[in-house]
Amino acid sequence: MKDLTEGKPIKVIWLYALPMILGQIAQQLYNFCDSAIVGNCINPEALAAVGATSVISNTLIGFLNSATLGLSIPIARYFGAQDKKNMRKCIGVSAILTLVSAIVLTIVGLLFIYDLLVLLDTPEKIIHMADNYVKYILAGLIFSAVYNFGANLLRAVGDSKTPLIFLSISVVLNIGLDLLFIQVFQSGVAGAAIATVISQAVAGIACFIYIFTKCRFLIPEKDEFRVARADFNDLVQSALAMGFMSCIVNFGTVTLQSSINKLGTNIITAHTAARKIFDILDVVLYIIGNAVTTFVSQNLGAKRIDRVKTGVRAGIIINTIATTIIILIGFPASPLLIRLIAGTNDPAVIDPAVMYIRISVCCFYVLGPLFVLRCAMQGMGRKIVPVLSSTMEMVGKILAVLFLAPALGYLGVAITEPIIWAACTLMLTIMYLSNPPEKMFASISRSSSAYEHD
Repeated sequence: MKDLTEGKPIKVIWLYALPMILGQIAQQLYNFCDSAIVGNCINPEALAAVGATSVISNTLIGFLNSATLGLSIPIARYFGAQDKKNMRKCIGVSAILTLVSAIVLTIVGLLFIYDLLVLLDTPEKIIHMADNYVKYILAGLIFSAVYNFGANLLRAVGDSKTPLIFLSISVVLNIGLDLLFIQVFQSGVAGAAIATVISQAVAGIACFIYIFTKCRFLIPEKDEFRVARADFNDLVQSALAMGFMSCIVNFGTVTLQSSINKLGTNIITAHTAARKIFDILDVVLYIIGNAVTTFVSQNLGAKRIDRVKTGVRAGIIINTIATTIIILIGFPASPLLIRLIAGTNDPAVIDPAVMYIRISVCCFYVLGPLFVLRCAMQGMGRKIVPVLSSTMEMVGKILAVLFLAPALGYLGVAITEPIIWAACTLMLTIMYLSNPPEKMFASISRSSSAYEHD
């Protein structure tokens, strides 16, 4: 466990974030390998089928992951305030909320997934493969929820290293099972999905075995599965704000996918490969934002408002430096990486994918501050503003579907997100400067928030 209320903020945030960055890079490298195995060992149409469902599965998994991160905000705040009893109460209620959410999303997803694929204009020749793949992923959604809850719980109390160990085991297992199911058992895209579910189950179970054996102070007692109304409201609102923030962004991406699907299988394959590279390159920016959430939450609980402000600045500095490095790597390496993932040298696939990557990475200078400001405001208890910025993203993607993509084709898709990032970062900067942390702290104190009770 690590107390984030002491030490130089830029160093504390970086050292806390580093294991999470390595974990996410490992996860994205798995996604890279998974796509390469599917594209090369089955066929490019199979990769397109997986890509056509990724925005759907990512929306549901992203909601659960972000919601459990939201639940960890009050937990981190109590940890910073050294109030272990109320911390455990929040953990108990959070576990129940996570379990119920996972069950509901699984049922709804399995019932309506095929209709959604039809609604998104998924090409006829890949829709049945896509449906087969995503149903296995949805059936294992609860395992993803279990791991994400356990990992975010450990991170809330400053332990970002242990989740990395379990995630790394899961990644290695996943790649091995991919090869087993696809090459040996000839299970097609279903085999790739089954491998993912099994590896997630192993990671989730291992994480909770560790918590129960090594972190007993996190385990609620029998009378610690109920919280005060203020804490319950804080937990639910934080979870929904973070969950819907992710969901709204992904909903916009789902809408954008409908335009991509209309551009044909080559563009679907190109975009799938490009997004795999994108997800690797933006890992540092995203994780620094998440690290700032926990840093802000712990320091708010400890009433260290000076460190809250310094932490936000430190996060932006780290992401700016990271963006420069990403551009230096992403520009020259993107054609080779796209070829490795897509399993083809066809310019109709390679060229649009490379264009997408190069346009995106140049605009990471505004995406990095966007992640930091959005996550910092969540950590400060400002739940509405980040959701508004996510809504701006969704509206922007809908407008792109209506105007940019029809007019400019895939170029319209490629420039959509950078335009949105710039608008959202400007809005969040204005909102943060107009209502700084000390003002938020005063407001929370008056309303008897999660870290201060009678």
